[in-house]
Amino acid sequence: MPLPAPQTNVRVVTLTIDGQDLSAREDETVIEVCRENKIPIPSLCWMDGLSVVGACRLCVVEVDGGPRLQAACATRVREGMSVQTNTDKLQRYRRTLVELLFAERNHVCAVCVSNGHCELQWLAQKCGVDHVRMPYRNTGYRVDSSHEMFRVDHNRCVLCTRCVRVCDEIEGAHTWDVMGRGSGCQVVTDLAKPWGESDSCTSCGKCVQVCPTGALVKQGTSVGEMVKDQQFLSILARRRSNR
Repeated sequence: MPLPAPQTNVRVVTLTIDGQDLSAREDETVIEVCRENKIPIPSLCWMDGLSVVGACRLCVVEVDGGPRLQAACATRVREGMSVQTNTDKLQRYRRTLVELLFAERNHVCAVCVSNGHCELQWLAQKCGVDHVRMPYRNTGYRVDSSHEMFRVDHNRCVLCTRCVRVCDEIEGAHTWDVMGRGSGCQVVTDLAKPWGESDSCTSCGKCVQVCPTGALVKQGTSVGEMVKDQQFLSILARRRSNR
């Protein structure tokens, strides 16, 4: 059966976000409209150019005053929609999520190579997280330095799966995947082989650049030296849409 022809005429809808009357294409999501209109909305798993997984839940918003929070990255806009992105309820919710991320793994910012360039650290500052109210798990995770160019520190991973998606969808290698369940989840290479023994890794470094924390970094970097460059993703996304 032939595939349906792509839709060429996309309708424009009007909606309200934080009291602002805005217009957007009906195929856009709330987070895309917010970013286009400079409305700050936090996220860790979402990235322009990658598929949507809705894993971190930091981008949740209140829609039409309903009791159920919705992920802005996975919610498409519609005519007459009313969205709130920064209510007291959302602020409390996001602060709790950030605290849980810190409590689950071992994020010691003072000695991290991404100190000052970390999205989780930036979110903690924006959410007012100056201490963690939950007990830390204090579970030690391994550091894999077997790759000649890169290193993965599972103590700093937030399981955003950006590395998995960029490796699969952009590089086409699908070296990375997720293993385990619940708090035991980890990203792995080639069915849990050491990264340096991977047969599929092309050493392109895209996974390192999209990582929001210090989990994936270049070998030889010291405290505060790991700066990520993620501009290539939006460029690739625009090229794909113009094909």
